Amino acid sequence: MSELDKQTFLSNGITPQTQSKQPGVEKEMDPTPIYELESHVGSGKLKGKVALITGGDSGIGKAVAIGYAKEGADIAISYLDEHEDAEQTKKRIEEEGVKCTLHPGDVVDEDFCFSVVEDVIKEHGKLNILVNNAARQEVKNSVTEISAEQLKHTFDVNFFSMVYFTKAAIPHLTGGDSLIYTASINPYTGNKALIDYTSTKGAIVAFARSVAQELAEKAIRVNGVAPGPIWTPLIPATMTTELQESFGVSTPLGRPGQPADLVEPYILLASEGSAYMTGQFIHVNGGGYMSS
Repeated sequence: MSELDKQTFLSNGITPQTQSKQPGVEKEMDPTPIYELESHVGSGKLKGKVALITGGDSGIGKAVAIGYAKEGADIAISYLDEHEDAEQTKKRIEEEGVKCTLHPGDVVDEDFCFSVVEDVIKEHGKLNILVNNAARQEVKNSVTEISAEQLKHTFDVNFFSMVYFTKAAIPHLTGGDSLIYTASINPYTGNKALIDYTSTKGAIVAFARSVAQELAEKAIRVNGVAPGPIWTPLIPATMTTELQESFGVSTPLGRPGQPADLVEPYILLASEGSAYMTGQFIHVNGGGYMSS
């Protein structure tokens, strides 16, 4: 049994809780997410590369940032305003002997997205990997409850920001570099409580596969990861305590995922190990897609 399975075996291991603001903060979570495993020892897969990760202060983005740092990459993190989480993540990354810069601001603003990429080029000298990961969600019982404001905001954060960052990054990428997108199991299965969120993730899959075709001739790879239920600050910030009590337990593996469960797929997609992969999405969901 793995280290992660032992901690959540036969239970989701979650104490139901709430936070008042998205995307949530790590210090208020019980238990705190697991971002890294002792078994992950870097081997230089990303040495000399620079990675920009949106939503990299906590959750999946934080786990990926730490994983990339262990593999030798310098890191730039875009995040909203969770400064304490971001500083703690930066500190952990720099313990790996690499450089980390922080770029706070709202990704719904196209000018901000372009300015982040420009700042990364100025401070790091280049950009090799863009992980489009920032997201929001709101649980609603029916599509009729989704306001126009919510619909627009969800698409602004989840989808349009990724388009902005992609447009800003492409001129700086060369052969062997990678664009990586965080999708979800939901567009493959549907989710009646997260209809607008699910729709944005479906749009991301379609967008990534289309851009993959465009950039193939330049040998720039475009792939993504489709996570299932992952214990991140976004969950207590958006889900009811009732939903949290059963979070992840219906998967065949019987537990929610942890951010650490996602690290290796993101490393694969950023490294030469995926040199013959583009337009692909790796499913990490405890078997949830299989059993849906």
